[in-house]
Amino acid sequence: MKKFKYIALTAAISGALALSACGPQNTGSVTEGNQNSPEHASESKQFEGTVNIDGSSTVFPIMEAVAEEYNLVQPDMKVSVASSGTGGGFKAFIAGETDISNASRPIKDEEKEQLEEAGIEYTEFEIAKDGLSIVVNKDNDWVDSLTVEELKQMWVEDGTAKKWSDIREEWPEEEIKFYSPGTDSGTYDYFNEVILEEQPIVENATLSEDDNILVTGVTGDKNAIGFFGYAYYAENKENLKVVPIDGGNGAVEPTNETVESGEYSPLSRPLFIYVKNDSVKKEEIYDFMNFTLENAGELSEDVGYVKLPSYDDALSTLEDLK
Repeated sequence: MKKFKYIALTAAISGALALSACGPQNTGSVTEGNQNSPEHASESKQFEGTVNIDGSSTVFPIMEAVAEEYNLVQPDMKVSVASSGTGGGFKAFIAGETDISNASRPIKDEEKEQLEEAGIEYTEFEIAKDGLSIVVNKDNDWVDSLTVEELKQMWVEDGTAKKWSDIREEWPEEEIKFYSPGTDSGTYDYFNEVILEEQPIVENATLSEDDNILVTGVTGDKNAIGFFGYAYYAENKENLKVVPIDGGNGAVEPTNETVESGEYSPLSRPLFIYVKNDSVKKEEIYDFMNFTLENAGELSEDVGYVKLPSYDDALSTLEDLK
C-alpha cells in the first residue's frame, strides 16, 4: 500500500510527526479519533459532528486522504466516505443523504432538475484533473498504442466476439476480455461520451463500480483490457501496462504533465465535488470544506492525480457560501 507523509507543527504538538495514509481503496470508510496534525491545519476551535460523502470511485482516494488528514486536527469529527459511483452518489445527494457528492463528470441536466425539485441548492468545485487510463495485462507484448478509432472499434457492441486480430491483423487471434466501470460511474459516462459516442458497450464486458475488481480482472488475463482513473493504474503499475492513446497528434501516455497540459487527449478530464449550500452553513462542515480545498492539490498528487494551478477562486467561492 502506498504511503504518504506529511510534516506539521501545531499549538498542541511540537516537533515533526511522520504520518501515513492509505492510497486507493473502493470501500466506504469512516475516519475519526487521531491526535496528530497535518500541514496547513487550522489551530482554531475543535468541532464535533459528521460529514457524509458518497460518489465517484475515481475521486474516492482524494477524499479518503482528505478525511484521514482532517481527523488529525479534528479527532471528534466523523467523516464518512463511500464510493457508489458518480451516478449513485448523486442519487444519495438528491435524497438528502449526503453533504458532499464526488463526481468524475459534471452533473447532468436531469440531476440538476431533481435537485431543484427537492429544494437542494449546491455548489460545484473542481478539485483535480485525471487522465482516464487504458490498461492491458503486463504480459501483453503486442499493444504499444491505440488510436481513438481503434478504441471505438474495440469497445462498441457490433454483434461479434472481438479478437485482437480484428483491431490489427498482426495481433493474436484471441478473444479480447473487457473490463469497464459500471454504468453508475462517471468514468463510464466520460468514456461513453468521448470514445463510444453514446453507442452500446460490448455486451461481454465485465462491469463494476469497484475499480479494484477491474484491476484484478486485467492483471489475471493476458487478453484483457480495461479503463479507470489514473490513480488506480499508478497504484498497480507493477502489474499493469498503460496504453498510450493517439487522439490525432501521435500516441501519448497519461502522466501529470500530459494530463495538465491537455496533451493526453481526449481522455484528460476534471474531477469535482458538489456540496450542499445548507450543509456549508454548518460551521463544522464549512471547516471541513475549507480544509479540503486548502489541501486538495497536495493530496490529489499524493494519490496519483494532478493538482489545479490554484484553489484561490474555489476558496473565495466557499467563503461566499458561509
